[in-house]
Amino acid sequence: MTFEELIPAPARAEGRGPHGEGFVLDASTLLDASPGTESTERWLRSALGAALGLPLAPGVQGSAVALRIDDALAPEAYRLAVAEGGVEIRGGAASGVFWGAQTLRQLLGPEAFRRAPIGSGRQWTLPLGVIEDAPRFRWRGMMLDVSRHFMPKDGVLRYLDLLAAHKLNVFHFHLTDDQGWRIEIKRHPKLSEVGSWRPRSKWGHRASELWNETPHGGHYTQDDIREIVAYADALHIAVVPEIDIPGHSQAAIAAYPELGNTDVVDTSSLGVWDTWGVNPNVLAPTEETLRFYEGVFEEVLELFPSTFIHVGGDECPKDQWKQSPTAQARIKELGVGDEDGLQSWFIRHFDKWLSARGRRLIGWDEILEGGLAEGATVSSWRGYGGGIAAAKAGHDVVMCPEQQVYLDHRQHGGADEPAPIGYVRTLEDVYRFEPLPPELTEDERGHVLGTQANVWTEVMEYHARVDYQVFPRLAAFAEVAWSALPDPAERDFADFERRMTSHYMRLDALGVDYRPPGGPLPWQRRPGVLGRPIDGSPPNV
Repeated sequence: MTFEELIPAPARAEGRGPHGEGFVLDASTLLDASPGTESTERWLRSALGAALGLPLAPGVQGSAVALRIDDALAPEAYRLAVAEGGVEIRGGAASGVFWGAQTLRQLLGPEAFRRAPIGSGRQWTLPLGVIEDAPRFRWRGMMLDVSRHFMPKDGVLRYLDLLAAHKLNVFHFHLTDDQGWRIEIKRHPKLSEVGSWRPRSKWGHRASELWNETPHGGHYTQDDIREIVAYADALHIAVVPEIDIPGHSQAAIAAYPELGNTDVVDTSSLGVWDTWGVNPNVLAPTEETLRFYEGVFEEVLELFPSTFIHVGGDECPKDQWKQSPTAQARIKELGVGDEDGLQSWFIRHFDKWLSARGRRLIGWDEILEGGLAEGATVSSWRGYGGGIAAAKAGHDVVMCPEQQVYLDHRQHGGADEPAPIGYVRTLEDVYRFEPLPPELTEDERGHVLGTQANVWTEVMEYHARVDYQVFPRLAAFAEVAWSALPDPAERDFADFERRMTSHYMRLDALGVDYRPPGGPLPWQRRPGVLGRPIDGSPPNV
C-alpha cells in the first residue's frame, strides 16, 4: 500500500524514495517501546505480529519499530516516519502512538488485517516517507443498540476492533430499552432475569404485519462488561453506557412493575415489549423510582470509568403522567409547571447525582425540553436544532443528526435494500456530512465535542445485517470525524472512492459483510448470508 490509500486521510503524507523501496519487516525486526507506549506494544505484537507471522520481539539493536511519546505533539496526534533502517511512531500521548500504529497497519496491506498469516515467505515492505496527522474532533463515536437485538460479547469486541481500525474513539453502548435490559445489576437481578428476554419480535419495520415468534434475548454479566471496557481501553476507546430514563423503560417495568405508573396502568401485566416505536409506558416520577435507579447507576459507575454517562431522555410520552394523580401531585409539589418540567426535574436529579460523583450526564436532545440540566451534554439527533440551541446556551454537544448519520437507514432508494426504512443516505451522503453547523460562532463551535454515527438495530436481526448497514458508510463517517476536510460541496468524493478500493480489501480481510459498491447485494451473491431463507421470508412467521 501507499500513502495515497489511507482512510481516514492524514493531514500530511510525504513519500520519499523510489517506488517499491522501503523498510522491510521480517523475523529480525524488533519492537522498541518507550515508557507510556505499552498498550500499542501489546497490540502490535498480538494483532499485527499474528497477521504477519512475525515475533516483533522487544529490543533496540538492529532494525526496529520504535514507539515514542513526544510532548510536542497534541495527545492524539502522531508522526509516523519510515526510513530504510526502521520505523518510528511518535505520539503526543499513548493514544496518538496507537493511532499511528493503525496507520502502519494500513500501509502493510490487507493481509495485515487477518488473524493469522495466509502464506509463508512473504516479505512485508513499508514505503519510505513521513505522515503527520491529528484528529479534527475529540469525540469520534459510534452508538450500538444491543437492546432491540442483542449482540453477544464476542460481537461487541469485534466491533471495538473495527472502530479502532477507523480511528474512532467512543463506543456508545445502548444497553437498555423497552425491548430488552442487557446489563446485570446485582441488587436488582430481575432486570436481566426477566427484562432481558421477550417472547417474540416484530419482523422488519414497525409497520410490518409479520412476527418472528422465536424468543429473543440475552445480557452481559458484570464480568462481561469489565472485559469489554478493558478491551476498549487497550484500544484507546471510551465506552459510554446508556441507561434510558424515564422513557424507553418497559423492560425495566416488566421486571419491577412498581417502577411504572401503577395508578393508571396495570403494570403487572406488562412484559418486555415485542415491537418497535415510541412506548407509552414510562417510569413513575416517585422517590422510590429515583432510589431504584440510583442503585442501578451506582453499579454502572463501578463498571464504567468513562467521564460521560448517557441517560437517554428521548421519546418520553407524557400521557400517563397527565392521567396519573401521583404525577400531577408531584408536578404541584415540585412547582415544575407541567409534564415537560417533570421530565426536566427527573434529568436534573441525575445530573446532580452524577456530578457529585465526578461524572457528566449526557442525553438525547429531548432533555432540552423543560429546561436543560446545568451540567448536561446533548446528543443532537433530531437534526442540528437541539445541538445548536445547546451550544448557544453554553452546553457541550455531540452531533449525530438522524438525517445524516443514522446507519440503520437505507443506503439506496431501490427495492433491493433488506429493510427500506428511513432516509436514503448513500456513502457519498455520509462523506458530505458536516458536524459543525454554520449557525454557530467560533466560540460556540468549541462546545461541539465531536460526532457519532448511530446504529439502531430494530431491523438488524443478525451480525451480518449490522455489518451491511454500518459498512462501508462508517469508513466515510470516520474520515469526516478525523480528517480536516473542506466544506461538504468541495470534498473530493472521487478520491475517497478511489481509496476505498483498497479499503474494501481490508474490510474483506476483517470479514466485514459490507454493502458492495454496486454489483450484487450480499444475499444475491451468497443466499442466506443475512440469516434468512433465500426467499426472503422471516422464520417462524
